[in-house]
Amino acid sequence: MHNKLDTLRELYEGHSPRSHRFRDSLLIFDLAAIIYVIVSSFWTPNDLLSWINRMFGVLVLADLTARIAISRSPAREVIRPLTLAEIVAAISFLIPLGGGAFLRALRTLRLLQTYAFLQRLRGASTWFRRNDEAVMAATNLAIFIFVMTGVVYDTQHWSNPHITNYADALYFTVTTLTTTGFGDITLPGIFGRMISLVIMICGVTLFLRLAQVLFRPTRVRFECASCGLMRHDHDAVHCKACGNLLHIKDEGAV
Repeated sequence: MHNKLDTLRELYEGHSPRSHRFRDSLLIFDLAAIIYVIVSSFWTPNDLLSWINRMFGVLVLADLTARIAISRSPAREVIRPLTLAEIVAAISFLIPLGGGAFLRALRTLRLLQTYAFLQRLRGASTWFRRNDEAVMAATNLAIFIFVMTGVVYDTQHWSNPHITNYADALYFTVTTLTTTGFGDITLPGIFGRMISLVIMICGVTLFLRLAQVLFRPTRVRFECASCGLMRHDHDAVHCKACGNLLHIKDEGAV
């Protein structure tokens, strides 16, 4: 048992090429689950879809069980909000539920946990180091859109004739988020209006965050040895907070 746990820790937390490949495969699985949730909303339920759902559910539970087993505090890991979201997502794959798309969309919150993967990208890609804030802002916005689209689809496709598939729900979510509001699709009732308000308020906030990152001057991440400031102009020689001499690596003269 000890050897199995050590192997799992090495796969999930190690720095070997095998560990990196394993975690990259988990990221690919997460993305595949997202694509499947979207595409399957256009299909009529059948035995094949039920089998695929169960397969995803088993794999999600296996991944979740492994991460809980290697945790330093399994009990604390179980009650974490992201862990609870993944448990609900796994159940929604295994058992047919009315709110399947939204519950499975909770799986996308796992993307917020890919910190180690993002750290490796920063180390391997100069472009990513320069644009990591924009990438993270875009990722957070995309996750919000996906989860809210799931909410809209699951709460409306039963009774709203204008929302019959995921594309309709996505169209409404994006037009509401951007405050375009064509008016061809609306969510009736108080509950529908509250969903629209959440999309507008939270979505616009995330959208503005992304715009702010995209249009402000380019900064680089480099910790000042004196005061710890992390963000500097790409051509900074001295820290603007304390004046300490910086040694920011660049690509040389161009």
